[in-house]
Amino acid sequence: MIVRDVMTPNPITIGPNHAIGTALAKMRHGGFRRLPVVENGKLIGIITDRDLRLAMNSPYVLREGWYDSYLMEHIEVRSCMTAHPLTVSSDTSLVEAVRLMEEHKFGGIPVVDDGSITGILTETNLMKYLIDLLQHLHENG
Repeated sequence: MIVRDVMTPNPITIGPNHAIGTALAKMRHGGFRRLPVVENGKLIGIITDRDLRLAMNSPYVLREGWYDSYLMEHIEVRSCMTAHPLTVSSDTSLVEAVRLMEEHKFGGIPVVDDGSITGILTETNLMKYLIDLLQHLHENG
């Protein structure tokens, strides 16, 4: 079994110059917890819902509610993303990819082939695969 068999192909992405409010809206709309950050067709980072929470909820800053809206519109994704994220290819064995995710405590990992993002492998993909596998084992005995 390889990553291609389980990943989400052609994931929704965001550019590094977009506001973090745009990233949050895309995540909420699609039910995602992470977005690959792409510039000129190449993966340059990843931004997660955790990155956004950390950017917005600093315990060291006291501010008015209106300021949250200002931050959401004026902080760029590039300032909160993880640059040069760990990736796998679509031909990587699923076992190797899952081991990487577990070792680094990642909930998802971008899939890159020939320098371009082709998919994303997430915990949700893996849970769906596990359900299918267990169902198959149950039915066949």
